Amino acid sequence: MRNHLRTFTLLAALTALFVGAGYAIGGPTGMLLALLFAGGMNLFSYWNSDRIVLAMYRAAEVDDSHPEPLIRSYAADVLELARNAGLPAPKVYVIDQDQPNAFATGRDPAHAAVAATRGLLTMLDRREIRGVMAHELAHVKNRDTLTMTITATIAGAIGALANFAFLFGGRDENGRPAGIVGAIAIAIIGPLAAGLVQMAISRGREYEADREGAAISGDPQALASALQKIDAYARGGYGNPDAERNPATAHMFIINPLGGARGDSLFSTHPATHNRVEALLGMAAVPARARGTAVPVTGSRRIGPWS
Repeated sequence: MRNHLRTFTLLAALTALFVGAGYAIGGPTGMLLALLFAGGMNLFSYWNSDRIVLAMYRAAEVDDSHPEPLIRSYAADVLELARNAGLPAPKVYVIDQDQPNAFATGRDPAHAAVAATRGLLTMLDRREIRGVMAHELAHVKNRDTLTMTITATIAGAIGALANFAFLFGGRDENGRPAGIVGAIAIAIIGPLAAGLVQMAISRGREYEADREGAAISGDPQALASALQKIDAYARGGYGNPDAERNPATAHMFIINPLGGARGDSLFSTHPATHNRVEALLGMAAVPARARGTAVPVTGSRRIGPWS
């Protein structure tokens, strides 16, 4: 209940930002139009959230009968992990991008989809891929996917509205043109505030999905190793062109597709990777210490046909 209340509050804050920007641009009429548009956008996103994001990234659906062994094993593992988590079988997608990354989407577990980039499937070993996809299924199980997708949609719309304000000018409290200063203020403050709300939604959910994903896969070390590899690749300057064109969706990925961050700063859409890794290794250390064995910080045992 507490989590649902927090989600509702954050989404209400985004909608209020959108309506406020509409008022600043068009006065009371602009506010009403923005409110109607935001309501329609939320409703449209509820029914079409998976299609919206998957289309942005030109994701292709695959299954466990795919001719490529790598993709066939990936799809089969997702279905197995979903059963482990007590979830309906999600649709499985591959994105033709070199940057290793993944996300989940869909309005509820019965209409969920998970997607991984081809870069993730070729860069990580099978055990690490399972760890990443268990994390994404944790988002499905925790019903994060709808919230994250609607947030991306509204945040993107606020950015577009701010650009409109910059081009055509805003309105003051009496409905008169606010001039270039007001337009610039709307263009800067609107997306910034939307971004802060996005970050508040995203970062806490990533820690929870790491914990739940490690429980689903039974292998927190594999997810820790995968996060280190993905983060190192992102820091190396290898971008995701589709994500660059749709920055409002960055919080949906397991690692920020726009680049790495040094810490849990105010302006980071994701928690610091080293903090996530430490938490996961802490989960792995308990059974390992009980056995009297060492816990490696990086790396993982390779399994599967392409190991």
